[in-house]
Amino acid sequence: MTFLRQPTRAGVRDAAAKLAAILPPTPLFSREINGVEIAFKSEPLQPMGAFKLRGAWHRLTALSDEARRKGVVAFSSGNHAQGIAWAAKRLGIAATIVMPADAPRAKVEGTLALGAEIVAYDRATESRETIAARLAEARGATLVPSFDDPWIIEGQGSAGVEAAAQMEAAGLGAPAHVVVPCGGGGLAAGIALALKDAAITVVEPEGWDDMRRSLEASWILPVGDSPPPTACDALQTKQVSPLTFDVLSRRDARGVAVSEAETATAQRWAAEQLRLVVEPGGAVALAALLAGKVAPEPGMLVILSGGNVDRAAYARVLAGG
Repeated sequence: MTFLRQPTRAGVRDAAAKLAAILPPTPLFSREINGVEIAFKSEPLQPMGAFKLRGAWHRLTALSDEARRKGVVAFSSGNHAQGIAWAAKRLGIAATIVMPADAPRAKVEGTLALGAEIVAYDRATESRETIAARLAEARGATLVPSFDDPWIIEGQGSAGVEAAAQMEAAGLGAPAHVVVPCGGGGLAAGIALALKDAAITVVEPEGWDDMRRSLEASWILPVGDSPPPTACDALQTKQVSPLTFDVLSRRDARGVAVSEAETATAQRWAAEQLRLVVEPGGAVALAALLAGKVAPEPGMLVILSGGNVDRAAYARVLAGG
């Protein structure tokens, strides 16, 4: 996809102002890890349970009146779906979401409850991008990707603007190092734009760590053939976009990968220490910290990106503690 504009720090500030006009900031918690006070941004407490409404709101409010009348089409395993559905409902825009047939039930139900139409596809044999593009073309609708879009990236970066103000107010200083979950990289890229002086570490599930490998290679590498199963449905992106890769590579971001067991441990820690329900994909940054793959340091900000769990799977994770 080619855009006439690139995501910018000014765009992130604009997005943050838009969000501040309609929603309060999500809470920022702090806890000591190995004697170091760490800040945790709690995006599971968004109205639809994840950070994705940030980019959705920034993107949909940028549409012309004519584009709004024609509706939007998106593709997502669930959180972007709910973010688009939430923003579209508030703005009176028809939304169609292409979702995998095996998407978590809670995310499917949440998307439907917000009034969006769902078109299911087979994650293993069909291309969600192709299906969504054809639908958008046939309907004259605007296609809204989950990360490969400058407005989406800018919108996600508003989380960094909020967190920086909250850390300063709490006496934690400016963010020096941000650890952030990564699927396609929209959230990480947006935060990298928002917090230009902070180090950025992206975290992905093992076997799905294409951003890590791409950053190390200095060019985009896709996920390999037959990647392993993962509970992190929100992070199953087979190839990152030039937009997100460019922002992160220019900022010298680094990446790490975490195991399924490390992610489950992080989910339990968040429940016990923060009283937060965090989905697997939303817990990977915390997992990297707890597993020692990222060393705690003053000024560290960890993003907890979503909390839309499958109830049965989450109960099994908690029981495994």
